[in-house]
Amino acid sequence: MNLSKRDFLQVMASASAAAMPLARYAEADAATAQQGLYEIAPFGNVSLLHMTDCHAQLKPSYFREPSVNLGLGGMQGRWPHLVGEHLLRATGLRPGSAMAHAYTCLDFDRASRRYGKVGGFAHLATLVKMLKASRPGALLLDGGDTWQGSATALWTGAQDMVEASKLLGVDVMTGHWEFTYGMARVKAIIDDDFKGKIEFLAQNVRTNDFGDPVFKPYTLRQINGVAVAIIGQAFPYTPIANPRYLVADWAFGIQEDHLQGVVDEVRALGAALVVLLSHNGMDVDLKLAGRVRGIDAILGGHTHDGVPVAVPVQNAAGLTLVTNAGSNGKFLGLMDFDVRHGRLADYRYRLLPVFANQLRPDAEMDALITRLRAPFEARLGQGLAVTEGLLYRRGNFNGSWDQLICDALMDVQGAEIAFSPGFRWGSSLLPGDLITRELMMDQLAITYPYATLTEMTGEALKNTLEDVADNLFNPDPYYQQGGDMVRVAGLSYAIRPGETMGARISDLRLKGQPIEAGKKYKVAGWAPVAEEAKDMPGVKPVWEHVETWLKAQGGRVKPRRVNTPRLSGVQGNPGIESG
Repeated sequence: MNLSKRDFLQVMASASAAAMPLARYAEADAATAQQGLYEIAPFGNVSLLHMTDCHAQLKPSYFREPSVNLGLGGMQGRWPHLVGEHLLRATGLRPGSAMAHAYTCLDFDRASRRYGKVGGFAHLATLVKMLKASRPGALLLDGGDTWQGSATALWTGAQDMVEASKLLGVDVMTGHWEFTYGMARVKAIIDDDFKGKIEFLAQNVRTNDFGDPVFKPYTLRQINGVAVAIIGQAFPYTPIANPRYLVADWAFGIQEDHLQGVVDEVRALGAALVVLLSHNGMDVDLKLAGRVRGIDAILGGHTHDGVPVAVPVQNAAGLTLVTNAGSNGKFLGLMDFDVRHGRLADYRYRLLPVFANQLRPDAEMDALITRLRAPFEARLGQGLAVTEGLLYRRGNFNGSWDQLICDALMDVQGAEIAFSPGFRWGSSLLPGDLITRELMMDQLAITYPYATLTEMTGEALKNTLEDVADNLFNPDPYYQQGGDMVRVAGLSYAIRPGETMGARISDLRLKGQPIEAGKKYKVAGWAPVAEEAKDMPGVKPVWEHVETWLKAQGGRVKPRRVNTPRLSGVQGNPGIESG
């Protein structure tokens, strides 16, 4: 299949046109909206549904898209680095529409109150059943980051998400945060709970001793007479971005050469359609698509990019389509393929927002969620404070939720500076919402939650910021190994993202005074990847400190002043919302 520039523009136009009816049904009842928005005519002979990065959100929530998602160099102005009005212009979406709200952060408070919450497994289940019913043989693929991100997932060792995924009808999945439950727990779920129900695939995870595969690399399925190969690609930098001791016996990596061998193998076995279910992140997938031959489509995750089109990438053997399906259960990707004479001839792609107000909840899934949550409802629902400002996380540099966490760690631990990891998950809250223990835990629920208090020199502070910035803005996507920029409180700094390693960070200041390279500063943080951190005297999980702080606010939390670094060298970049 060859896609010219003219064809690509037609794809963009069709994506825009597909979104237009949403506004018509924004005020309709769920049954009417469901029929009007989500009854999509079948196309071709193979259909794949794709979800990713739901981060254990069983109930509908709010989730704000980023206002900053910088693309530098050759990635500037390209998907997924378009935000806000820049994204609307690229797709032709109407400002103020439901689709504009789904894909951007624009007017988030007002639009959220109009269009309601997104996601939730009961609503997602309704959509999955609808699409599978109209597309015989369709498979549901899960790109990972499913078992982590909520209090109930943490407290049950992911069992709530395992049960919900089985009922949802997930056919195939890969992983990332799943591995933070440890090797034994991951293998137990796959070998016992998933047996005969869900295939867990990862071609790029091997044992450290003999290099044996830890998981199945691929599955071959016959769908309407078409041989379809699905290859799994787990997050390649798990032992770097997360504690190595949790996966001590396993080696990860992109494993590009091995992937090429797997693609060649499934083609030799007769696969007419080859799909990579990836948790690389979209920039990595775009590079990979240009280097590995024989993959028809990459259904990607990790970077939480809600991209409304399948991006075509040329390589030595033809074309690979690259997608990314957002996060938080907010979207469901639908890829319809037309496979003829042993090769992909055509396709249709849609990234469907899961508007909870416009989909009736599936009764069976709703009952399961109620049962799974019942033992924890009292703990989950305890109110801690009301937020007077919008609380969100997603973005390259900071968010108001991260600012709250940093402020809490500084105040409770008596620190001068606070760092918080650049995690991309966590639900958003609107002004006036009650911060419950559950909503707090949506930001903090991990298996290595320890809060730290250390002394760092000014030189170490700069080096830390430089390391994270290179991780995020390295011009080679294969060296982008984690989340967004570390969040900072107390400390101000300037950043020039387009510079080279060691030259991006400057003008570090504490209370207006320059940071001294040799001076030591008291720094609070959390989520240390070193195993010995959990054994430090007096160490507590981060949520204890944040809950203590919230309860001390007199019932209301004032809007957070987000500490964003001073940016330079990126003026006019469409990865920054200008509004």
